[in-house]
Amino acid sequence: MQTLETEKIPLRTFAEKAYLDYSMYVVLDRALPHIADGLKPVQRRIVYAMSELGLSAQAKPKKSARTVGDVIGKFHPHGDSACYEAMVTMAQAFSYRYPLVDGQGNWGSPDDPKSFAAMRYTEAKLAPYAAVLLSELDQGTVDWLPNFDGTLKEPRLLPARLPNILVNGTTGIAVGMATDIPPHNLRELAAACLHLLKHPNAHWDSLCEMVPGPDFPSGCEIVSSPEEIRKVYEEGTGQIRGRARWEKEDGNIVVTNLPHQVSPAKILEQIAEQMRAKKLPLVEDLRDESDHENPIRLVIVPRSNRVEPDALMAHLFATTELEKNFRINLNMIGLDGRPRVKNLKEILLEWLDYRIATVRRRLEHRLQKVGDRLHILAGLLIAYLNLDEVIRIIRTEDEPKPVLMTRFKLSEIQAEAILETKLRHLQKLEEMKIKGEQKELAEERKRLEELLHSEPKLKKLIGDEIKADADKYGDERRCPIVVRPAAQAFEATEIVPAEAITVVLSKAGWIRAAKGHEVNPAELDYKAGDEYLASAQGRSNQLLILIDSKGRSYTLPAHELPSARGHGEPVTTRLDLGDGARIVGLMLGDAAEKCVLGADDGYGFVAPLGELQSRLRAGKAAVSVGEGATALTPARLRDPAADQIACVTAEGRLLVFPASELPEMAKGKGNKLVTLKGEDRIVAWGPLPSGASLVLLSGKRTLTLKPSDWAAYKGARASRGGHLPRGFQSVQGLTVELPKAAGGN
Repeated sequence: MQTLETEKIPLRTFAEKAYLDYSMYVVLDRALPHIADGLKPVQRRIVYAMSELGLSAQAKPKKSARTVGDVIGKFHPHGDSACYEAMVTMAQAFSYRYPLVDGQGNWGSPDDPKSFAAMRYTEAKLAPYAAVLLSELDQGTVDWLPNFDGTLKEPRLLPARLPNILVNGTTGIAVGMATDIPPHNLRELAAACLHLLKHPNAHWDSLCEMVPGPDFPSGCEIVSSPEEIRKVYEEGTGQIRGRARWEKEDGNIVVTNLPHQVSPAKILEQIAEQMRAKKLPLVEDLRDESDHENPIRLVIVPRSNRVEPDALMAHLFATTELEKNFRINLNMIGLDGRPRVKNLKEILLEWLDYRIATVRRRLEHRLQKVGDRLHILAGLLIAYLNLDEVIRIIRTEDEPKPVLMTRFKLSEIQAEAILETKLRHLQKLEEMKIKGEQKELAEERKRLEELLHSEPKLKKLIGDEIKADADKYGDERRCPIVVRPAAQAFEATEIVPAEAITVVLSKAGWIRAAKGHEVNPAELDYKAGDEYLASAQGRSNQLLILIDSKGRSYTLPAHELPSARGHGEPVTTRLDLGDGARIVGLMLGDAAEKCVLGADDGYGFVAPLGELQSRLRAGKAAVSVGEGATALTPARLRDPAADQIACVTAEGRLLVFPASELPEMAKGKGNKLVTLKGEDRIVAWGPLPSGASLVLLSGKRTLTLKPSDWAAYKGARASRGGHLPRGFQSVQGLTVELPKAAGGN
């Protein structure tokens, strides 16, 4: 019994080699395009297989299943669905700037690019632009490789006459690397190539002037600055912003062009979701009026003619895919067979090197053909000049070929051509045709040799061909480049209607909002064991700030609060309060309005409401509260320059001092409000507008101090204040009665 020889290697070594082999296969043979023709292997095989099937732009289309069958059966032994999907992408005018396949039937839509019909239903042929890749294929321009089973030959690359790598671009994900190459305008790339042919060291300024940016098939706006685009082209990576194009029509907003690969249905869904969530009350209606004549027509109907369309669109650009950042990663396989990220100039120069080499091979191939034909014609001319002798040798000799070669000093090829000549070509006129063809071919050989031996003439020929192809297949730029600032979404306060509301908070922490300012919060219905704590009047689009006992500030959208017809909802459903913390007060106002914050240990400061805003459920630190102390109920200042601050202590003292003596801070501890001794603390405080009366609450008793009365308690900040009358040594709270001229209670 024969023993099989085995090789033992560590599992780690085997796994590493297997994974590296797989990685290189994915990088080189599946995911990344080649700089020469801009195609991945599956795309190249589809285009070649279609040309072999005779599916040129002038031919009648055939079933896509026929093409896919040829591709996977002869050149690409992979799944038919993946192959067909690659073919579909090359046929979609919204995916490819210059499609390579001309499809008939359902080939998908911008709404859903993968909604194409099965390959048994659709038909396809090559698009006219595909000739750029195939026209020189049979002219000795490329290397040929055996297919996967060795029965056929396939081209290693296609002889692209234009830089298709940038013309159509591509995306792909390999192992450890990816590529995102955007499409460009063909005529702009051709102009850049012509410039680089003459000036290989051209400055970036001139290059970026000719290729100002990508040119997507959707025709969206490119809103990145020239400096940003230039940086992307210089580094080969980065981002470019694309934005939808729109126009005003009968008071409505009509979107006519979307960013590349953005679905209209998704845009409508994103806008509708904001409308359902009541985050976009400025929009009345939304319609999709797209049809065959208008592939993209999305109509946005504003709620009124007071809505500014530019501001509304800026919000939609920031919150939907009407504005999109395109990732750019110019990663490709170079002529050296290695993947690398290249900049724009490197790509064009390297492609020109490939084009020069391709044209040189084409000319050399043609020169060889011309030389071979001239060689045969020389032999035929000898035969015509010695026709009788040639005929005698053919009739009498058993092996006429060697005799002819010896008698007239002919090559084997020439002798074979003479023997293959038909009798009808032995007329006198044929001799004249041979001499005429010889003359034409001799002139062509001279021209070919001049081109091959003159670099300037060769480059001029290449430039003329690039220009001719650009004129034939090129078109105008679709994507205007307009520098615009980044879009900003509306703040919640800008979107929400400015309705008068009263926000009410209970001691148990239940919050709600009543429409208008006429409601009496204390008379509302509360849960058993619960009662009124605080309220704030304002508008639904203003900031609602809450302060907890530990000095943290929170923000809630006032327009989203439940109605006061019910009991509301616990603030803990929207906020994450710390252990033992409770809400002590709230304020409703604009960001620039001022408020007073402090703690019962006798310190406080003035802060703008905008500084207290927090987007976090856990809020943010606002008041530095000492150990054992509690934050005081915050209050808005009507006039920071004229208002007074009233502080009542547990010992029954009242101090009134100007609010202007407090520092304005975003957060912190502040300055001393009143001097406290021993266990004394502040039990009530609040701002006193000019002319207001101060009402002190002690049990069921109240004490009203008119301006002339509380003036006796005025003093410097941080002093102790004066004693309150007997019976008001224990004050539970204070309220302020405004003079009628100031707006009532």
